[in-house]
Amino acid sequence: MGRLEGKVAVITGGASGIGEASVRLFAEEGAEVVVADVQDERGGGLASELGAEYVHADVTREEDVEAAVSHAVDAYGRLDCMFNNAGIAGAVGPIESVTVEAFDRTVAVLLRGVFLGIKHAAPVIRAQGGGSIINTASVAAIRTGYGNHVYSAAKAGVVQLTRSVAMELGEDNVRVNCVLPGYIPTPMIALARGVPLGEADGKLGVITESFREAQPIRRPGRPDDIAKAALWLASDDSGFVNGHALVVDGGVSGGRMWSDYQDAIKGLERKLGLSR
Repeated sequence: MGRLEGKVAVITGGASGIGEASVRLFAEEGAEVVVADVQDERGGGLASELGAEYVHADVTREEDVEAAVSHAVDAYGRLDCMFNNAGIAGAVGPIESVTVEAFDRTVAVLLRGVFLGIKHAAPVIRAQGGGSIINTASVAAIRTGYGNHVYSAAKAGVVQLTRSVAMELGEDNVRVNCVLPGYIPTPMIALARGVPLGEADGKLGVITESFREAQPIRRPGRPDDIAKAALWLASDDSGFVNGHALVVDGGVSGGRMWSDYQDAIKGLERKLGLSR
């Protein structure tokens, strides 16, 4: 029996990257899944492959998010997990180059989208006696230099929104937690740097190789690393976990790697005329 047997989950941004990995793992573990995304062809194909449901959902539009939650209830009669995962890289570049339009779009997807998912899932999950809401944040929420300015600020907002709402909904046995991925190669990284949508998947090998040495665990993160963390937060195994920010980053946010520190010390010793 799977860890999500009998449960129903909505996963936003479920057509690719971390979302797709989560859809596949949740379904494998027995959940009925609603894939919510704006990539209709890809999301619909994934849903058909797994026997899941697909709904077009732009998470910046309240009516779309509300419809995704309603779709789950109409199709399966309940909602046990809302995984607010949809994201974009958003505004890039130095602060003076960021337009108001890019700022608003970034915050709309990354923070308002999470807010709307919580808002519309909460009453359904609360009414049935409990469940789990999971939000995707980032190590950029807790460390500078791991994301663009507006992205980092929006993800920090996701962490604090998670903690704050957990104090309200926890009283009704609705757990609200977030997962903070580190360097995870996904098509979004290529898209953020101007690679056309149809070519982004083909750049994953290059992105993956560039992340190989970025953290103490000497391999790039994988979407399924985050999916496994989300699975735990969705399952009853984490039944006493609420308001938690779960970092899944191979240790990158812990600080300077030991080997880098040693290289820096050796460089300093050379400048001082010392040797050992």
